[in-house]
Amino acid sequence: MSWDVAMILVTDGLANGAIYVLAGLGLVLIFSVTRVVYIPFGDIAAFSALTLAAFETNRLPPTIGLVAVLALLATLTEVGSLLRRGLARQIPKGILAWGILPLLPCALAWMVARPDMPAAAQITMSVLLVVPIAPLLARIVFQPIADATVLVLLIVALSLSFLLSGLGLLFFGPEGSRTNPLAEGVLNLGGGITVSGQVILMLAAAVVLSGLFFLVFERTVVGKTLRATAVNRVGARLVGIRPARTALLAYGGASLLAGLIGVLIAPVTTMYYDSGFIIGLKAFVAAIIGGLTSYPLTALGAFAVGIVESFASFWSGALKDAIVFSLLILVLMLHSFLGVHSEEIQEEVDQ
Repeated sequence: MSWDVAMILVTDGLANGAIYVLAGLGLVLIFSVTRVVYIPFGDIAAFSALTLAAFETNRLPPTIGLVAVLALLATLTEVGSLLRRGLARQIPKGILAWGILPLLPCALAWMVARPDMPAAAQITMSVLLVVPIAPLLARIVFQPIADATVLVLLIVALSLSFLLSGLGLLFFGPEGSRTNPLAEGVLNLGGGITVSGQVILMLAAAVVLSGLFFLVFERTVVGKTLRATAVNRVGARLVGIRPARTALLAYGGASLLAGLIGVLIAPVTTMYYDSGFIIGLKAFVAAIIGGLTSYPLTALGAFAVGIVESFASFWSGALKDAIVFSLLILVLMLHSFLGVHSEEIQEEVDQ
């Protein structure tokens, strides 16, 4: 392998890592607040990419129908819950929250969709259309079992990802789609090494969004509410924070990140209805490297996964996914070793 080839692979790895950074941040956000390893995150990103492709081909996005179905199920779930608890008076409020508000982006998309729709509007609507998906799924699936064990929640999340793949096939069809580049031009780094404008945009988006993520958590009331719920759910409840509402904020923020990932990755790879599953799993590997708690370590792990994937695809395209997922075994063994070693040190200190 020559130096030029290695630099090209590193560049591709950083571009892939930028996507995994955003996905990993979304996974850590949801897990820290709800204890759910949200594997369906990648499916939402795939739906965003397919939505943008539908806009570009002058078709009404099937995402509208998908969100409408989920809104109906969430409304029925909420109404049933209110009736069981004897809170029938709150049914209109529940219908407004789960049956009407999620459909506002759908109505807006239906009104503005036209052949000469600007690219910026297409991107904005593609992201907005998928934002309600994660909160709706949370209300239907995860909120009723919020107190279950982490293992049960993981199994449910994995099953939900397969269900979403089936819904994606039903609504979007089996055809793959690739969208137009969001950024034109090429940056010449010398020595015959070039970086496309799309890759630069992906890296810049990862840096900017990660910075905004940090500012929201450190400087805003909403961020502090999320952090308080993540640190101590019981304590947060005692000071007036509602964990269920905070969880919905986390799901909404993660869904927004997934929508942005979809529009960023759509121009560089052909997306199918089930493409998001692999994205979610690789982001999960990055999140595990960060211990599902540390955002900086998750970001480093995401870039490591991207670079390993790039070099693995050069050595063996058929085995690249197996090589990437083998990192999970090494990381878990390292976490286990460090955990046992720290316990031994603590015992010696206590003695």
